[in-house]
Amino acid sequence: MTVPTRMLGGLASSAVGLGCLPLTGGYGQVAAEEAVAAIRTALDLGVRLVDTADFYGGGEVERIVGTAIRGRRAEATVATRGGAVTRGSARPTEYDGRPEFLRQACAASLRRLGTDYIDLYLLARPDPAVPIEDSVGGLGELVDAGMVRHIGLSEVSEDALRRAATVRPLAVVESEYSLWFRDVERRILPTLRELGVGLLAHSPLGRGFLTGGLTLGPTDYRRRQPRFSPENLAAEASPLAELTELADAHGVRPAQLALAWLLTRDEAVVPIPGTRDRGHLAENAVAARLDLPASTVARLTALWHTAQSEQDGNQGGHHPS
Repeated sequence: MTVPTRMLGGLASSAVGLGCLPLTGGYGQVAAEEAVAAIRTALDLGVRLVDTADFYGGGEVERIVGTAIRGRRAEATVATRGGAVTRGSARPTEYDGRPEFLRQACAASLRRLGTDYIDLYLLARPDPAVPIEDSVGGLGELVDAGMVRHIGLSEVSEDALRRAATVRPLAVVESEYSLWFRDVERRILPTLRELGVGLLAHSPLGRGFLTGGLTLGPTDYRRRQPRFSPENLAAEASPLAELTELADAHGVRPAQLALAWLLTRDEAVVPIPGTRDRGHLAENAVAARLDLPASTVARLTALWHTAQSEQDGNQGGHHPS
């Protein structure tokens, strides 16, 4: 199977990537062997971009990625994030954007990944105590040292993005973007186009909402987010039903249609849905090759014509589907 290639700044990427958050076990237990098999299945399908972070599973997911790409390094485009401080927590408690901290974090990621370079290294979040210019300068030093090939930012404001772009060429910004959540269309996406920077779209399936099969267990973290309140989900039932009807008309699943729509928004957008299910991996790869008629794109765009507001933060940099 061939997945089309897209350019993110100067970085070549598969049009759909793989988000590795589900491999942490946060959505149910997953054996290391199962996680490795999922990543290798993605590579088999032509999904080259593998997105992780040094705080996923306390570094364990980077080790899993390293095991999965062993002997297949040339097939994988590895993206990871540094600059998060967890202090034993399951999620980042603060961020450190000092160049010396980023160099140490990157070196640790290289060891866990078992590779001598990282294709794409991103600042997990801007550190309010460190000028973004200094952090990006530190990332640039990693490029100069041969430790990373390309650099990017995650969850950044337009102002910080513009300032960062004056220091070093950026390949991507990673931010939430989906048919259901479209905040980046207001300011970030137009700025990325202007600067020639790509977008890694995390949570491209609305954290499971756009699959049409969302179920929330009693301890599911999404229950704490206003957009997943029973009242809000009830209000969203009608457009979700129309999405399902459109998907049925095209002979695909709602998730595939949602990914295909996202790929029409800009040639430098790459969604990174997270899954460990091999069937879903195959469906996501197929979505990268769907050619939607303009009428379908227009109907999908109109389903949620106003962006959801970010009322509940971004879960400390966690990027679910």
